[in-house]
Amino acid sequence: MDFNKEHLLDLLAQIAPNRYLQALLIILLFLGLAKIMDVIITRVLKGWIEKTHLKLDDQVLEIFHKPVFLSIILFGLVLATERLAFKETITFITLSGLKTVAIFYWAAAAAKFLRLLLNLVSDDQSRFKLIQDRTLPLFNNLLILLVTGLSIYIVFLVWNIDLTAWVASAGILGLAISFAAKDTLANLFSGVFIMADAPYKLGDFIVLESGERGAVTNIGIRSTRLLTRDDVEITVPNSIMGNTKITNEAGGRHEKFRIRVKVGVASGSDIDKVHNVLLDVVTNFPDVCMIPQPRVRFRAFGDSSLDHELLCWVKRPVLRGKVLHLLNTAVYKRFIQEGIEIPFPQRDIHVHSASALTADIEPV
Repeated sequence: MDFNKEHLLDLLAQIAPNRYLQALLIILLFLGLAKIMDVIITRVLKGWIEKTHLKLDDQVLEIFHKPVFLSIILFGLVLATERLAFKETITFITLSGLKTVAIFYWAAAAAKFLRLLLNLVSDDQSRFKLIQDRTLPLFNNLLILLVTGLSIYIVFLVWNIDLTAWVASAGILGLAISFAAKDTLANLFSGVFIMADAPYKLGDFIVLESGERGAVTNIGIRSTRLLTRDDVEITVPNSIMGNTKITNEAGGRHEKFRIRVKVGVASGSDIDKVHNVLLDVVTNFPDVCMIPQPRVRFRAFGDSSLDHELLCWVKRPVLRGKVLHLLNTAVYKRFIQEGIEIPFPQRDIHVHSASALTADIEPV
């Protein structure tokens, strides 16, 4: 590069001995090179890229087209400034200003490119569970902060600004902010870990250790929102969600949820008939799944009944209350039709007469 630069300057000195004219020729030369590169990008490369089926290459070309064009012009301006040989202060300010413009243009292009990669990564949720549609704003903001901070750091180096005092001040300020916003930061980090670990997702029915049960309607950076069956929205900070026991009723191999219909029949009942009646009631019942198949279990000999359970699965946990109500109603009506007795607690009371009690007492 140094050899080419010196060769170019010697060639210009032969064409135009005046340094101002040489600087003008340098600027015109690099304007021409920038225009040639622009034609190559817009016509040759773009025409070749349009033949492909990928949209990524079109977007990448659009992002870096302008920075490349501008960088060629800025490089020509740098050479022209060096050729003019101004005073040291003026030269330093001019060159630093040109470099600063280039830095921010390339920083903006890098931010757009990285944002494009984030969008592509978020589409593949099977491999990158942390980066999803709902977490994209967080990562986009972190990306902007990272690129902006790095750009400012490079600009400070270009302008020969000592960063020691700035770094020390930033450390003290960051420490003060972390103490003041420790709860907010705890919710923030817990939200990131919840999104990464994914113990639940939008639409899942979950039960908290404290007893709240509802569908997950929003997983934010600060909190998680649940909608209960009473249509009441509960907002739980993520720091609590990350440190409590959560039962995900929609988790497991599938979203189906098992319900238990507890039934007691009188002693002496034909239990085979009871089993057949229960299975017949649930067969082809609305919202009840046939896979896995419903089943009946004889659980225990109660004080007044033979205790059974009808086990079946519903398609979604939200249907639990509705299907349980309908099954209880259907079983009760069917038992009446079949003459199957549902017992109730009975107690025998024996009353002794006063004379009998007196006769039992021996005289003293």
